[in-house]
Parts: sequence; structure tokens; C-alpha cells
Amino acid sequence: MKNKRKCFTPAVLEGIARILGDTNSGLTGPEIGHFLSQSQIVDIDSSNTKWKRLFNAFVEFQNKNQCSNNILTFIKYALEPARYVNKQTEFEEKRRLINLQLNFIGYQYNENGKFSEVNQVTTISEAQQRANNLKSKLENRNTHREIYKYCNAELLDNNYFHSVFEANKGLFQRIRGLSSQTDDGNKLIELVFSSNPVLIINKFQSNSEKNEHSGFCNILKGLCGMFRNPNAHEPKIDWNISEQDALEILGMISYCHRRLDNAQKIRN
Repeated sequence: MKNKRKCFTPAVLEGIARILGDTNSGLTGPEIGHFLSQSQIVDIDSSNTKWKRLFNAFVEFQNKNQCSNNILTFIKYALEPARYVNKQTEFEEKRRLINLQLNFIGYQYNENGKFSEVNQVTTISEAQQRANNLKSKLENRNTHREIYKYCNAELLDNNYFHSVFEANKGLFQRIRGLSSQTDDGNKLIELVFSSNPVLIINKFQSNSEKNEHSGFCNILKGLCGMFRNPNAHEPKIDWNISEQDALEILGMISYCHRRLDNAQKIRN
């Protein structure tokens, strides 16, 4: 077997088995059998309770092969993102719990269904802090995917200031791309979302629709003024953004991205 992955400790194996074999939210008996077969792990204890069945199969495989490759394959099958298309919250919670265990041996299961190596944690608090980073919390809120294009590293580091700063820059970059304009800041917003707009977020026909459009324009101006312009003149140390602030600001940016999803270009 090429590229053998490091072995799991018995405690990590048990933790993963308990998560995936949980009576209420874990895999069904037939699913366990199916994924063990797909992962080429022998189902040596099929009559036992679900988590013990998994634990014993994992231990047997690891003792025989001195690696965790197929166990990781099993986790990948069990948490295949396509299986959770309409259950994103459940997916993220299971992924969080699995990563609490995997982090102890230096692995992480990512939202794209692939594993990556990370710095190994040694304490429970370290594992919990990593699993509860800002990105995980945003994912649990179903935050718009565009956010992560611009500040993924900052989110993983819980860098609240730069997460907001980079996400906000990303929002204006998207507006430039959709509108084919090159301006920035309030000038860009005025040009794209004025009374003679380049982009519209609704039919822009009735007074209510025009008022909604104007309100959206003002939200963008507020984000521009509050989280772009001051940064050019103020040092980072003077901008204390808490986690709660960051979550709410990023939620507003996420809302703007959702409105842009259905934006129409009506003039150049």
C-alpha cells in the first residue's frame, strides 16, 4: 500500500466510531455494511452494536495494515457531501465532530470531501478552538460561498478584522465583475445602482421595487464607508472587531451576495 497514512490512536478510533455509529444520528446498519465493503474493511463483528461494530472493524484493519488509509476512505464515504445536499447543518455538525477527533492525529476533513494534513493538537481546548473557528460558524449559518473566495485563510485563523476587510473587498470586486465597471467605493455604487442603474436586483418597475433597489444601494454605501475607507487612514489596532461583530457584518455581506445572485445587467 503506497503512501500509508499514520495510524489512529485507540481513543480517536473509538471517538469516530461513536460519531458515525450514533444510535440517533449515525449511519444505519446496512449503510455501515455497505461503506465497510466499499472501503475494503472486513466487517468482523456485524452482530454487535453499531459503534462497536465499526470500532472493531477499524481496529482489525489498522492492526493488520499498520495504517489508517481505508478508515479515512470510510469516513469519506460516510460524509460524502452529495449525501447531505438538503442537510447542510447536519453535515457541518458531523464534520465538526469528526475533525475534533482527526485533529489529534494531524488530519482534517474539509467541506469539499477531501482530507488535508494540519498541525496536530494535543489538548481538548486546542481541538475545540480549531473546530469552532469563524469559518465553521459561518458555514453553520449557510453563509454565501462567495465570502470564502476572498478571506478563507483569515477565517480559519479567526482574524476578525481582516476577514471582514477582505470579504468586503471581495463584494465590491464581484460588483465590478457583474457590471463590467472599473471604479471603486461610493463612485462604483453610485454608477452601478443609481436611479439609472447598470445592475438591478429586482424588476425595477414599481415604486416599491425602486425603493428596495435604493435601500440596497444604501446598504452597499454603508459597508463601503464603514469597512473600507477608514482602513486607509486608521491603524488596525484602533479597529477592534469582536467575533459577534464579524459574524453579523459578514452576514450582511452574505446577504448582499445573495441579492447579487439574481442581479440583471440592463446597460453598459
